[in-house]
Amino acid sequence: MNPTENQPSRRTFLKGATGMLAGITAASALAKAGMGEETRAGLSLPLGVCAGYEKVGLLKTLGFSFIEESVGRFLIPDAGDSQYDKNRVTLKTEGLPVRSYIYFFPGTLKSVGPTLHHEAILQRADLALKRAKECGSKNIVFGSGGSRAIPDGFDRATAKAQHIELCKKMAPLAEKHGVTLAVEPLNRGETNFINSLAEGVEIIQAVNNPWFKLQCDIYHMLKEDEKPEEIIKYRQYITHCHIAEKQKRTAPGVMGDDFKPYFRALKQIKYEGGLSLECNWTDFDNEVALGLATVKKQLAEV
Repeated sequence: MNPTENQPSRRTFLKGATGMLAGITAASALAKAGMGEETRAGLSLPLGVCAGYEKVGLLKTLGFSFIEESVGRFLIPDAGDSQYDKNRVTLKTEGLPVRSYIYFFPGTLKSVGPTLHHEAILQRADLALKRAKECGSKNIVFGSGGSRAIPDGFDRATAKAQHIELCKKMAPLAEKHGVTLAVEPLNRGETNFINSLAEGVEIIQAVNNPWFKLQCDIYHMLKEDEKPEEIIKYRQYITHCHIAEKQKRTAPGVMGDDFKPYFRALKQIKYEGGLSLECNWTDFDNEVALGLATVKKQLAEV
């Protein structure tokens, strides 16, 4: 028998090797793009809902990881310190974390414009951040669109400088208490200042403090036609996320919105923070269950 019989020719060998190399290269490219085999298991995140803590029983039963409460309802309630103390006791008893807070301060406290309330805002921020730390929380969302709305005719550059001046004083308070402030861009139907992730990052870069970061709200991104690629672009700043459907801010699943392009972006940046349903509710108990199931399903599909 010829010793080379049944052995691959040099040409056949090289062709096979080239094919294998091409396959390896393609797999590497897919992995870098967040599309490789190892990333097909979906995305798992801590899921919460913006709601009053009195809903804790239902939310624990459904399997939520946390509640996102209101600063004015939970940390600085109208009923005073005694109510805050009761809130802390309930939190300890029930055990479902309050990871984050919304409604940082009311629109009557102005951060921009001809009349400023910076000292009152800073006093409220200091107390809220202190109590958030006491409650074991990670973030306070810094939206407060009414406060930062620029009055008609007021110079935008001046307003931006005023807001940055306030934020530069606020960020050290977040650092002192070890609770991150998450700047929240809002759609133009709610305020006329800081309406995109890019505009939020401008403020964050000016402040330059690691405890002053970015809130990614997929609802507001949809309203402003911001693409998922913006999440990838500003990945280093994002600390927390909100979600709701675009048309009427309904819970995921009510209208059938597809959030997967945004979830793929979160997956690509290896996001591990919280994701909260912040919605308009007509039937909370049923819609919150639908919202959780819908988000889990879409996360599993990316």
